[in-house]
Amino acid sequence: MQALEQEIKAIIIESLNLEDVTPDDIDASAALFVDGLGLDSIDALELGLALQKRYGVSMSADSEETRQHFASVSALAQFVAAQRTK
Repeated sequence: MQALEQEIKAIIIESLNLEDVTPDDIDASAALFVDGLGLDSIDALELGLALQKRYGVSMSADSEETRQHFASVSALAQFVAAQRTK
C-alpha cells in the first residue's frame, strides 16, 4: 500500500502542478481538502480524471462515498486497491 500511496502523491503533484511540493511533503493521512493540502473542488475533478486515466477507476462526482475516498491519500490508495481487485 505504501508504494501505491507514493504513486498517488506523485499523481497529485503532477496533475495539479504543485510546485515546490514533494511526495514526502504530503502526509498520507492528512486531509486533502480545506485543512491539510488545501485542495478545492476543481482540484478534485482534475485529480479524479488523473486517477481514472492511470488506474481505470471511476467514481461519481458528488456522492458521499466519493468524498470519503478523497479524504486523504491513504483513503484514495485503499479505494484504488479495492477497485483493482474487482
